[in-house]
Amino acid sequence: MLSIENWINNINSNKRLIENGRWLNITFTFGIGEKDYLFEILSGNVLSINEREILTQSGTFKIYGQKDSWNKHWLKVPPRDYHDIFAMLAKKIIYIDGDLTPFIQNLQYFKDLIASNRDMHG
Repeated sequence: MLSIENWINNINSNKRLIENGRWLNITFTFGIGEKDYLFEILSGNVLSINEREILTQSGTFKIYGQKDSWNKHWLKVPPRDYHDIFAMLAKKIIYIDGDLTPFIQNLQYFKDLIASNRDMHG
């Protein structure tokens, strides 16, 4: 797993990803184990990733799973069922709650955004 700063840099330096999200302005919640992070996105660029401090802070939807599950997803070559967030959903490894409309409308963007935290050297 990359640091938050490196993750933001990976996302914002990926021109194809930013182009795919160019119409997307949203805040969503991403859960890693007991910690929730708020991703603030403007025109496909991640402005910030901040740990949620109070429960009333939330995004349009929430994607969450256990830390070890995300760590498997972020391996250079993830194991079966951990390579894709929909495979992880089908196996109930991760969960998604909230208003899923923007998630489904920008599905490839979110899949690539989450996968961009992969350690391509490990």
